[in-house]
Amino acid sequence: MPPPTVREPLSPWPFAGLVGLACVAFLIGATPLVVGAPWWAVVLLVLVWLGALGLAIAWFTTRPRAVALLPAVVALVWVATVVGGARFLDWA
Repeated sequence: MPPPTVREPLSPWPFAGLVGLACVAFLIGATPLVVGAPWWAVVLLVLVWLGALGLAIAWFTTRPRAVALLPAVVALVWVATVVGGARFLDWA
C-alpha cells in the first residue's frame, strides 16, 4: 500500500483575492446608480470582472499571490473608467 501523500497547507492569498473580487463586484454593481455610467460601460466592467474571476479560479492553486493582486487591478480599471468617463464623456 503506498504511503499517503502529504498535503501542503493552503495559502490564504487566493481566498483574500476572491474576497477582494467580491468587494469590487459591489463597486461595479453600484456604478450606474452612483456615477450615472451608461449601460455599455457597466457591461464592459462586468466582462472585465468575469475575466478576472476566471483567472482567479485558474490560478487558485498555481499562482496564489497573483490572485490577491487581481482585485487591485480590476479596481484600478474601474477607477480609470469612472474618472475617464466623467472627465471626457460627461457622465454625471
